Amino acid sequence: MKIGFIGTGVMGAAMAGHLLDAGHELFVYNRTKSKTDQLVTRGAIYCDQPQKVAENAEVIISMVGYPRDVRQIYFGDNGVFKANIDGKILIDMTTSEPALAIEIYEAAKSVSADSLDAPVSGGDIGAKNATLTIMVGGDEPVYEKVEPLFEIMGKTIAYQGKAGNGQHTKMANQIAIAGTMTAMTELLVYADKAGLDVEKVLNTVGGGSAATWSLTNYAPRILREDYSAGFFVKHFIKDLGIALAEAKKMDIELPATAQAKELYDRLADAGFENDGTQALIKLWWQNGKR
Repeated sequence: MKIGFIGTGVMGAAMAGHLLDAGHELFVYNRTKSKTDQLVTRGAIYCDQPQKVAENAEVIISMVGYPRDVRQIYFGDNGVFKANIDGKILIDMTTSEPALAIEIYEAAKSVSADSLDAPVSGGDIGAKNATLTIMVGGDEPVYEKVEPLFEIMGKTIAYQGKAGNGQHTKMANQIAIAGTMTAMTELLVYADKAGLDVEKVLNTVGGGSAATWSLTNYAPRILREDYSAGFFVKHFIKDLGIALAEAKKMDIELPATAQAKELYDRLADAGFENDGTQALIKLWWQNGKR
């Protein structure tokens, strides 16, 4: 199949690579061209505009940073909708706004194309290991057509209903992650201050009811003082902002999520927006060192 992939950053490059390894013909675009170099070396074809990706591919996948980036690659001067996409399938895997997912869906329908919103969870590790969780909104028959592509990139794939529902599901996911990240951070701060053997504590509580993905995957990075981004602080702030905005529309209050966003805002204001989300510990440990 001819697949277009727009956005080959920390996660997108790995996801696109799995599709290439599976034998698909791959057309790629990234705003910073050098981030496509490894894929091109492996056989992908570089396109200098999203429009050209859409012209060449049957299925166009996007994985970028912010809703404004999604809007630009789809509706911009050289965007996907400038191409003839009759009969093609658009899949936005960016964590974005439900309303924008619906807008893309309706625009695609107006030109006889289809669209799915399919945000993912699992970070850089999930992308590299093809174990992502993929949450999909849109028309179910369209989802069924491309489900084999999702299975190349992820492990847990679930159709969530109409357009926008994939994004709503991802917001629910991020609400949960906000809680586990703040809990994991405070656990480390408390255990260290109490004079405990922190690694022993992690092994103990990680084997019981306190076990979480964040504890298993991010706490060891903190102890190694590894704050590289599997998922950027700035992108998590974006996600939590979307979740809180959607909650406000639904007239519900999410105080724990709001507090988590405030903490991450403080972290970004301190200059750590390009660190991984595990850098939250830096609000307590100077430069992440105990």
